[in-house]
Formats: sequence, structure tokens, C-alpha cells
Amino acid sequence: MKIYTKSGDKGRTSLATGERVSKADIRLDAYGTADELNSFVGLLRNSLKNSGVSGADKLDKDLCWVQNRLFDLGAVLAGSDMEFKAENVGRLEDWIDEMDAELEPLRAFVLPGGNEQVALCHVCRTVARRLERLMVAMGGECDGDVKICFVNRLSDYCFVLSRFVGKEMLIKPLIWEK
Repeated sequence: MKIYTKSGDKGRTSLATGERVSKADIRLDAYGTADELNSFVGLLRNSLKNSGVSGADKLDKDLCWVQNRLFDLGAVLAGSDMEFKAENVGRLEDWIDEMDAELEPLRAFVLPGGNEQVALCHVCRTVARRLERLMVAMGGECDGDVKICFVNRLSDYCFVLSRFVGKEMLIKPLIWEK
């Protein structure tokens, strides 16, 4: 089977439902952003494997789970009728709480950076925030949409992960100076 179909050469593509839409449709922007985030999470996983961070194996396993949930989310955003489970949000919250318990209280805004791994956590965080904005623009609300809650929490997870990784690697946080 060939990878190219030429069916999108005129600026239209098919959703999971079979509906043909413009490639400028916000749904494609949303699931394309989920795919972009997934790619950055993959890059983060690879970077962490070679970083010497203690607990890198657990983080790799957790981030692999995140990648699979982002594929689920992309499928749902593309029109699949598969269920996106509410317990996905709780799992992220548990991981956030575990890492946060090992961190000093946050007393200032931090700038993205410090080293490659910390910066990649922030890239994942900001792409997750863009995905969240796109999903809200599609008409979702966090109170009733577990998918938006998941992406919101994923951004929080990436922020806490940036601090956790920085701590593990003895990277001093970059503090915003007013």
C-alpha cells in the first residue's frame, strides 16, 4: 500500500467519520497540534533517557502512556467514537502530586530553559496550552469535557516535570526578573 493517496492534493481531507473537510478546519488544527505535542513528548523521552535523571525509566514509562493518550485524543478530535476516559486526568494529577512533593514551594515565575531537558518540558507545556485553546475554540468547556481537562492537566504535568527534572539534574531554575 502506498503512503500517498493524492486525495488531499486539493486542500481537503477525511475525518475518522469519512466526512471530507478543508485542511484549514479547526479540527485538523487541533488533532495536528495533538500530533505535534506527541512528537515533542517523544523527543523529551529520548532526551531524558540519556540525561542521567534518577527515575528516568519511570518517567519514560509515564511519558509513553502520555503519548498513547495523545493518540487517543487525536483520534477523538478527528471524529472517532472511541471513549476518552476520565481516569486519564486522575493519573496525571497523581504524577503531579508525586513530583511536587519533592520540590520546594514555587515563589516566583520561572523562565523556560536551564538545559535541554527542562526546555523540552516547557515546549511540551506550551504546545499543550495551544492544543487546549484550540479545543476550547471548537466549543468545549473543561467543566464538561474530560479531553480539555486532560490537556489542561497535561500542561500542568509538563510544568512540574520541568521543575522536577531540573532539580534531579541540579539545574538552577531561571527566575523571571522584573
